[in-house]
Amino acid sequence: MRYIIIGAGAVGGAVGGRLAESGHDVVLVARGAQYEALRERGLRLVTPDGPRTHRVPTVDGPEPLGELRADDVLVLAVKTQDSGAALEAWGPVPVAGGGTAAERLPLVCAQNGVESQRLALRRFRRVYGMCVWLPATFVEPGVVSAAGTPLTGILHLGRFPHGTDDTARAIAADLAASRFEAPVVADVTRWQYAKLLANLANAIEAVSGVMDSEEALALNGRVRAEGEAVLTAAGIAHTSQEEQKEARADKMRLVPLDGVERGAGSSWQSLDRGTGTIEADYLNGEIALLGRLHGVPTPLNDLLQRLANDFARQRRAAGSLPVAELVELADEAVAFVQEGTRRRP
Repeated sequence: MRYIIIGAGAVGGAVGGRLAESGHDVVLVARGAQYEALRERGLRLVTPDGPRTHRVPTVDGPEPLGELRADDVLVLAVKTQDSGAALEAWGPVPVAGGGTAAERLPLVCAQNGVESQRLALRRFRRVYGMCVWLPATFVEPGVVSAAGTPLTGILHLGRFPHGTDDTARAIAADLAASRFEAPVVADVTRWQYAKLLANLANAIEAVSGVMDSEEALALNGRVRAEGEAVLTAAGIAHTSQEEQKEARADKMRLVPLDGVERGAGSSWQSLDRGTGTIEADYLNGEIALLGRLHGVPTPLNDLLQRLANDFARQRRAAGSLPVAELVELADEAVAFVQEGTRRRP
């Protein structure tokens, strides 16, 4: 199979680089400075076993590839806010032997949150969800680091909305040969919703920096509890923290990489790069949406969603809001909702 990695940033670059390293056919899809760097210098992947440069075909869209191969696998690794445009571009592309990518090819959503695969299923017949545990960082155009060892990442994989098949098992086998563990599961959304709960902290990191204080950790606990209450009200199952811990065991330890400073999560990286967008609408915003649908107040996730979007739109520096101020805003948001509840007739 040939893997077309749509979005060769941190996650896409790490997955694509490792697949290429183990001899698989890979095409990287990127834009702007990342596209230019990959075309000129190749992908430099920095890992605990040393840096490597991979010279693989790189395109900025489907047109240079022409007709796609019948054995192509599309891996969607853009941020969710960019999924719509990517799906629109790749869905109609013709495939050798007839039909289009949307009709014939498997599409793997290797992203945070749960919205992209729902968007994809409107266009693509064969959609696969992936729960991505992969500590990767976009260092600079053309350079991606992945600090996990002995595994680079753990990628639970399954059909969306549920089930498994031979394609999922074949993809998992290729990933397993490329320094990943890729359990094939029939209930991939259980893993994704659990990851979503962990990703609610991304907005805290983005606006106030790495959570290394008791104040920040306590706030994260409140935000997560709000998310868990919403999932319970919605009847959405998710794996427990104990089950996740058992699945990870000691398979993926983080080690310092020479010359590479590991920052915070993907949302912090978006602000740090000044992209102007952030994925909070599909992380904290997913909890806000479910809360409104099921009658559960979500003042903390509402606040974080708004602040993260404000930071992105205004190009504010990542981590520039002191944690104490964020906690004060959170307390005010909760008090406002509680006061409104008391005043209702």
